[in-house]
Amino acid sequence: MELRELGGTGLRVSPVGFGASPLGNVFGDIPRDVARATVRRALDLGINFFDTSPYYGGTVSESVLGDCLRFAAVPRDSFVVATKCGRYKEGFDFSEGRVTRSIDESLARLGLKYVDILHCHDIEFTNLDQIVNETIPALLKIKESGKARYIGITGLPLSIFTYVLDRVPPGSVDLILSYCHYGINDTMLVNLLPYLKSKGVGVISASPLAMGLLTDNGPPDWHPAPEELKLACRAAADHCRKKGKRIAKLAMEYSLMNNEISTVLVGMNSPEQVEENVAAALELSSSGIDEELLHEVEAMLEPVKNLTWPSGIQQA
Repeated sequence: MELRELGGTGLRVSPVGFGASPLGNVFGDIPRDVARATVRRALDLGINFFDTSPYYGGTVSESVLGDCLRFAAVPRDSFVVATKCGRYKEGFDFSEGRVTRSIDESLARLGLKYVDILHCHDIEFTNLDQIVNETIPALLKIKESGKARYIGITGLPLSIFTYVLDRVPPGSVDLILSYCHYGINDTMLVNLLPYLKSKGVGVISASPLAMGLLTDNGPPDWHPAPEELKLACRAAADHCRKKGKRIAKLAMEYSLMNNEISTVLVGMNSPEQVEENVAAALELSSSGIDEELLHEVEAMLEPVKNLTWPSGIQQA
């Protein structure tokens, strides 16, 4: 896989990023040897970007990812690690004191001297003015200390990004992580790309499978999507299956097509999942996407295009 520039950070990352939330056992227990084999396979196949959070599995994801990276015994400059602060098993806390302690706790669990990226996690769940006036300044101090190289913000509603970026000094925020807004069923993130480029902010997109909507198994019971969106995605998945194809592969390839998005994060819990995702990227670069099937699926999802769900306290 060819590496992509991550905004103005100077980091170069694999277009397929390793979402490490499954390592926190949030989708079922993963034996440690399987976790280690999964991360090892990712590194071997060229994935160099790993994303975690203290929230995933109540700190388990960070600890397991740290163990896996140590077990792989690869040079520190050969991988990029992002973690987050502000969201925890106990709830949300974006105060200066909490996020300052948070990075030290994360580094201890990861077994690292620094992370490449420290994100404010799901900022729509707090007063966004706190993010602007307290959290970002605290993260900039962490950046100055060398414990994090770059700073980002994450969340679902796209309006949170413009709200914050319009109110912090230029260059304060290096990256945004958006999820469920760049896939076959929802391309709202595209509207924001020119703005983010003008701000010099890099773009990470997560959940290309829309948290399970674009899979053969379908979403988990707790998925917040409206029923009409779930039904349309299920029909599209069935259509692909009848044609001998997998909607997950089509969705992954679709999300990888936009080079303005530096990396697409997808959760992985086995070497086989790693191989499938990398194969999708390599097939896309060598022979392109199945245009006929894509158009058919897009037509099926057109009635629910860009249909999303509420998240957070909806202030921005």
